[in-house]
This record gives sequence, structure tokens and C-alpha cells, in this order.
Amino acid sequence: MQHQLVSVIDFGGQYTQLIVRRVREQGCYSEMVPWQQAEAHILDRKPTAVILSGGPRSTLEPDAPTINFDLIKDLPVLGICYGQQLMAKNLGGEVHKSTEREYGKRHLGPRTPGTLVDTLKNDLVWMSHGDKVTHVPPGFIVTTSTESCPVAAMENLSTKKFGVQFHPEVTHTPDGRDLLKAFLFNHAGLKGDWTPQNFIDDTLKSIRETVGNEKVLCAVSGGVDSSVVAALLSESVGSQTTCVFVDHGLLRKGEAEQVHETFTKTFHPNLIVINALEQFFSELKGITEPEQKRKVIGENFVICFERNKAVLESHDFLAQGTLYPDVIESGSSTASKIKTHHNVGGLPDWMKLKVIEPLRWLFKDEVREVGRALGLSSEVVDREPFPGPGLGVRILGEVTPERVKITQEADWIFREELRKSGLNKGIWQSYAALLDVRSVGVMGDERTYEQPIVLRAVTSEDAMTAQAFPFAFEFLEHVANRIVNEVDGVNRVLYDLTSKPPATIEWE
Repeated sequence: MQHQLVSVIDFGGQYTQLIVRRVREQGCYSEMVPWQQAEAHILDRKPTAVILSGGPRSTLEPDAPTINFDLIKDLPVLGICYGQQLMAKNLGGEVHKSTEREYGKRHLGPRTPGTLVDTLKNDLVWMSHGDKVTHVPPGFIVTTSTESCPVAAMENLSTKKFGVQFHPEVTHTPDGRDLLKAFLFNHAGLKGDWTPQNFIDDTLKSIRETVGNEKVLCAVSGGVDSSVVAALLSESVGSQTTCVFVDHGLLRKGEAEQVHETFTKTFHPNLIVINALEQFFSELKGITEPEQKRKVIGENFVICFERNKAVLESHDFLAQGTLYPDVIESGSSTASKIKTHHNVGGLPDWMKLKVIEPLRWLFKDEVREVGRALGLSSEVVDREPFPGPGLGVRILGEVTPERVKITQEADWIFREELRKSGLNKGIWQSYAALLDVRSVGVMGDERTYEQPIVLRAVTSEDAMTAQAFPFAFEFLEHVANRIVNEVDGVNRVLYDLTSKPPATIEWE
């Protein structure tokens, strides 16, 4: 099925992926494309509408990122922040450096009735810019402003070109979703034809066409991502799939057994379990740098397959549960590289298997919806996200069997208390991390010099931004007391209050 497409042109903005997400929330299919690839993308994909993202650069720079506006002259276009400035500059308006930078919450002035920005019932918006449009292009009107921004929004209804200086995609703009919805349906003519079931139908067809009569290895962990991939493969190519679970010793307590039970009961596929504890711990010995750990873990997954020649040689594809946030954070767009995800950039060049990633452009909540549509149980679909490198990136410093056991036990206590209290239902991700330092304590009238545990629990919609969960002090105190008393090697417990950004959800 050919869906209507909303192309989001990425100029390096930190919120670009959120624009894509907000569009998809309205049931409209959207893809993000770096500005350097925009021309080929537009000519090939023929989008129904285009959104121009924000970005860190200035349109006043001689080599500022831009696109050929002739390609989108007949399309509905929404420019956001840098996108509005670029539209104004290319269509005959003027942009100047602001004497006063706007960053954070701002209040809009009166909004012209019947315009796109009039969709906002709340005048509160989120700004983040240094330049500003001072004169709109011919045919455009100014539809609202702020005290320091004369053109907070502009539009040319006859050509279906709209611009806003603020960011409607972020939650800090309370009615931003309504503005995007009005652009998509009232002005761009979108039908909202993209649903989880449509995604499933398209993906099953794509997998069949890609794989043909060849065979697929599906790396599984028991998490929602790999489980959904396995379910898609089971539906599309069935017996051509072999699920492989590599037990690297870096899972949470009891999860290796849970994975085996889940896959044998739910999918009934060919399931191969590779016990690789000794291999992974040996290869990780002495390694403390996070990126190196990720690379080693990624490479050793493939080495496991190489060492099982019978399995490797009888398959042609490796299926992975890579998600869109993994791609973004690994620097596959114009965004900065934050960290390498082992299933994005950590695989070695010499790997012979061809990789397929059916979920590569989905956000986590979209994957859950697809899982539900496929009939997976809530136990699988609602499982907390867990990093591919496992506890390897939750143990700061060297990863050893002893340090893994400490982390597993502390993590188990934390999550057990969350379940008992019912708090786990409101949390996106929770875990215990082990720091690579020691602190002085006293237990039983004796001095201790042991390791601290950091507890982390966040709320999030899509893992691109996150907030620390506001636990009551009494809950944290209770968990800390249990960990210190029940886990050997720990004498101090901390709680991480940092949001994302500036931190990431994982410590490494």
C-alpha cells in the first residue's frame, strides 16, 4: 500500500525526530531526511507535504544548510524555527540577527483569526532561536508575534506555505499537536492512512520480497523489539527463520530463563541458545571505556554466530530489533553522534550476513502498538526497554562476573519494590547501575570500603527526552536499606535526578 508521505527535512535540529513522531501520532506516515539528501528524496518519494525542521545553524551564514525551494513550490510546507527563516529568506523575505535571543517559554500576542496559528488556544509556546524574520515574503502575512519576535508565525494560504518561529512539536508548547494536526488535515489534505496494521501488512510484504527463499537468523533478547521482529518473521517467512538467543551473562536476574520460556511458548520457532558467558567476560576483561565496551559486545555477538558454523552457513540474513532512536543517537542523521548502539554501529565490517531491520524507523511506543496488533501478550509488549549491550553499559568500569551479580541483585530489589507498589506502570525505564568508585561506610561497627549503586527511573514518551520519576523519599529510603543490607559489596545507594537531555537514560 502506498501511503501519503510527510517528509521532514532535517537541518540538524534537536527536536526533528519529535516532529516525525508527532506527525505519526496523527496517523500520517512520515520520514525524516537529511537536508543534503532532500532533492533526491523528494523527486523519488513524491511527498504529500513537507515540514522544514529547526537547526543549530544560521541562515545568514554563507554555507547555511538549504534546499531547492522550486522542488516544493507546489506542496504544502510548514517551516519550524530555522525552517521558517529559511523559507522567508528563499521566498523574498528578510532575516536578521536578533539582539535578544529567545529561548524557553514565551507568550504569543494576538493571533489572526482563521489562520493556522489561531489553532492554538493557549498563547504559551517554546522558542529556541537567535535569528528572526523581520520582513515576510510577498504574499505572506504575519499571523502573530512576541515582544521581541516580530514574526512569530507567518503564512501564505494560497500557496499553502506556513511558518512558525516556535516549536509546536515539543510538550512545552501545550497546543502544538493541534497546530500540526490542522496543518496536516486542513491544509495538506492528509487522510491519516497509516496504522499499526498497515505497517504490519507493508512490512510482511517487504520481508518476503527481501528474503525470498533464503533463511534468516533472528537475534532475540526477550525484549519487545526483538520479540516483535520475531513475530513479523514468523508471520512472513515462517520456517525460514531461526531465533538465536546469545546468553552473554549481562542480562537482568532470571531473564535468560524467561527468554527461553517466552519464545518456546509464544512463537514455537527454531530456537538456538548459545551459552557465551565465558567468551564475553574474557573479551571484556580490562575494558572500561564505554564505546569500546559496546564495540566488543557487538562484535562478540557475531563471533558467536561465526563459531556456530552450521547455523551461520545455513542462513543469509541477520534480523535485528534496531529502533529509530538507536539510529538517531548513533549519528546516522544530521544529528550529533551520542553513542554507538551495538546493533547500529557496533557490528564488524567482516560480518558476512546481510542485515534486515524491520523496526528501524519506529519509535518504542509504535513498536508496542505493532506488537499488540500482532497478538503478543502484555508481558512481552509492555516490558521495559533494555539496552542491547545489557548490563555492560550499566556497570561503569570493568565488567566482571562479580560486578554483574552485584548489579543484578540490586536491580532485582529495585524493580521488585516498584512492582509491589504499582509504580512500575508509570515508569518508562528503571534500573540499578554500579559505579566504578568506592566509598567509606560502617556496618556492624566495622569500616567498609565498597561500591555505590545508582538507581535510575524515568518517564518518557519516546526515549528521546525523559524526566526522573518523582519518588517519595520513604520509597527510596526503603529500597536503599534493602540493597545495602541484602547485596554484598554495596554500602551506599544514590538516586539519579537528571533529565534527558542533558543526560542520557543509560549511564553509558
